[in-house]
Amino acid sequence: MLRVLFFGLMLLAPPCAAASAEDYVETDGLLSDDDFYRLVACAAPPGEPCRKSLVRWPVDRPLRVQLTQIDRVFLGGKQKRARAALVRAIKFINRAGAGITLQQVSAGAEADIRIYLIDTDGEAPIDGTGIEGVDGATVTGARVIVWSRSETGEIQRARIIFGTRLHIRHYESAMIEELTQALGLLTDIRNPAYLGASIFSQDDNESKDLGPQDLMALRRHYPPQE
Repeated sequence: MLRVLFFGLMLLAPPCAAASAEDYVETDGLLSDDDFYRLVACAAPPGEPCRKSLVRWPVDRPLRVQLTQIDRVFLGGKQKRARAALVRAIKFINRAGAGITLQQVSAGAEADIRIYLIDTDGEAPIDGTGIEGVDGATVTGARVIVWSRSETGEIQRARIIFGTRLHIRHYESAMIEELTQALGLLTDIRNPAYLGASIFSQDDNESKDLGPQDLMALRRHYPPQE
């Protein structure tokens, strides 16, 4: 049985079963590594149980990432910025030292994580694309959708959608956040201590690289292979 998890960024039904992911957990002060990891990995407030199941990709090969669709409204500077942001995000995630790697593939190739730049301002659900998980979604900034097996927590595929209301200067931050979310770290943190310090910060888009605890969480979710 497949489970579907949705995560929305900014402004700031599936074949079997669906779960709507809580976007963020509100906390105060710097968290311990254990509390930070459990928050971003399973939506657990400090000292409390997980609110979501842990989900992970199998790591027997690099995950294939593809920029699948670019609507005409993004042509020009936005397209160039998005392409550069994707190359940059893959580089930063791959150098994190975690036991998972990403590989960009060309259009038309098989892909595990597909990215769509869709002409939508979030005023109404997306309609008419025919893309699984995209039609019916409401996207203002960016959104990730992850399918996982409910029995094992193994992620099967992921889709990332960018809308038109995401400012071009936030592309780098949004791209690395959404790609990291697509790896199974699906919950943001609302906490002033993490403003500008973590890609998981709910209330800003200033972090363009993985912060120290972001790196820790990614490595803990995918321990480095010996």
